[in-house]
This record gives sequence, structure tokens and C-alpha cells, in this order.
Amino acid sequence: MLNGIIEKNTGRAKSREAGKSFLIIQTAFIGDVVLATVLIEKLHRHFPDSRIDFLLRKGNEGLLKGHPFLNEVLIWEKGAGKYKNLLSLSREIRRKKYSAVINLQRFAATGALTAFSGASRSIGFNKNPLSFLFTKKVKHVFGTGEDAKHEVERNLDLVKSFTDFEPEMPRLYPSDADFDAVAPFKGSAYICIAPTSVWFTKQFPLDKWIEFIQLLPPKLPVYLLGGSGDAALCEDLRQLTRRESVRNLCGQLSFLQSAALLKDAVMNYVNDSAPMHLCSAMNAPVTAVYCSTVPAFGYGPLSANSHIVQLAEPLYCRPCGLHGYRECPEGHFKCARLIDPMQLLNTMP
Repeated sequence: MLNGIIEKNTGRAKSREAGKSFLIIQTAFIGDVVLATVLIEKLHRHFPDSRIDFLLRKGNEGLLKGHPFLNEVLIWEKGAGKYKNLLSLSREIRRKKYSAVINLQRFAATGALTAFSGASRSIGFNKNPLSFLFTKKVKHVFGTGEDAKHEVERNLDLVKSFTDFEPEMPRLYPSDADFDAVAPFKGSAYICIAPTSVWFTKQFPLDKWIEFIQLLPPKLPVYLLGGSGDAALCEDLRQLTRRESVRNLCGQLSFLQSAALLKDAVMNYVNDSAPMHLCSAMNAPVTAVYCSTVPAFGYGPLSANSHIVQLAEPLYCRPCGLHGYRECPEGHFKCARLIDPMQLLNTMP
């Protein structure tokens, strides 16, 4: 069991007959894992009796708990003993003799896992420095012009040669227990707000969120979502709104419980960050606020009821980067500060 780096899933995959076997590698962040689930859906659709495993970084495994199409979730501990753990994973992957290893990342560490996996097929993007060792490398198309693609399209490019060219949606599978856990919050119409981001320049400012909440009906329940690290900021937000209808749930819900709550909201308000992708995976209504980044990068919302809020006019410095910064490089943060909270309110049904 490699000291607990492998988790068994308890879904339908458990009873499948032996056949083709696939390993999907995505050890980046929460949203990246969510968008990678399109490959699980696609592979299961074409090879319903196959074994599908997924490798991710420690901390993200809760996203795929109980997934009905997965057999095992392999976990890479990137903290202490990062490369020792990587070597253990490499041995385990070789032992499993996968039919195909599909690597969504463009870094050497996972490139090595892929190239030396012993799989019949090793597939990844041409931007991976070890892609010359893969049996198949796929062009990674990234741009904001006519050739722009969504990240799920880029991911699906890796398998379309042996599946099909049809689109696929990311999907998560909260359990009945997850839905039961958030049922007490669903007594009436409500909205969710995920106001934080890892990157400052991706985050709609606190005072702007307060201004938006003040525009809402006073008794409309508002649930603030995020991880335990977001709790302090969201508590400040809750107190500054001076509304009893605002509740801080940061750190109190699992990934899948949060997804279950997002699903039935009247509207969910998020930054260009992981909660937006949770909404996509649940086809939950969503309004995504874009500050320093732009949807053309390929990470926009996919829900049927989705809205994008951003500056209506071009700004000379926007976008300033793919992932955002700890502070505005220009010092003014106009990409966020010039957004009118009424733009958010106008997406309410």
C-alpha cells in the first residue's frame, strides 16, 4: 500500500472485469483535477469494463472520493520526502502494467513517471520536457485568439485518437451522505459566494463583495465557502456585512459537500478559481468574476447557466499573467476596482 499513498474507491469500478487499464496523472491544483475528470468520463464511455486509476497530489483526493468510474486514487505526497515518494510511485505504476498512462502536466517529474511507466502507451503534451520519451505526444494549444481552446478540450486532445472528437463535461459525484450533510442549508432559496483566491489579483476585493451583498434582499441566505485558510477573511466579510443571513462555512464542508451545496443555489458567485470548476462539474449556476485574468485562457465556466463579469472596456495591463500575482504589478488594481457590483446583481434570476 506504499504507506497509504493509494486509496481504494468503492464505486462500480470495483466489480469490473480485467481488460484495458488507464492511469490519468494530474498532480496540480483543485481546479485542474476537476477539469481532468473529463478524461474519466470519456474513457469510461468508450471502455466501460476498463480499470481507470487517477494520480493526484495529497490534499486533493477528497474530490474523487467514491467516484463510480475509478478503481484507485494514487496520491503523491509533495511535502516531506517528495522525490522519495515519487520513486515509490514510479515503482508502483510499473508494477500495475497499465495499458496507457495519460499525463496532463507539463513538468519533468510527472514526465518521468509517464516515460518510465512501462505502459504500452505513454501519452502527454509536447511541452513536457520528457515528451520525447512518450509513445505519443500531443500539441498543447494555448492562446487567446481564434485557436483558443478550453482546458477540457486540451485534456480531451490526449485521448481523441482512440476515443472520439465529441465534447465532454467535467463531473464530480457527491454521495447521498454529502447531500444530506448540506440539506439543512437548503430550506429556502439561497446563494453561495466563494470570495477568495490563492492569488490576490484574481480576487474580487473585500469591500466590493460587501457592496454586492448589501444589494441583495436582506433575508436571502448567503453562504460563504472556502477552505479553512479562508475562514478569517470570510469571517471579516460576514461581520462587515452586518447581516444575520450571511453564514461563514469556510473549512466546515468537504469538497464534495461544497459541490452538493453549490448545485442547488439560485446563483453562485466566484472568482476565477477552484469553486468555479466545482460549479462546472455540478452544472450549477455560476457567475465568475474575472479581475487580472481573462476567460480566453481556457478556464472559464461550463455550466448551462453561467455568466462572466469583467471590465467592459479593455485595460492596457490586462491580462497581466496566467495565474495572477500577490499584488497588482501596476499598483492600481483597476481590473477589479472598476467592476461595478451591479454587474453581479444583474445575473441573479
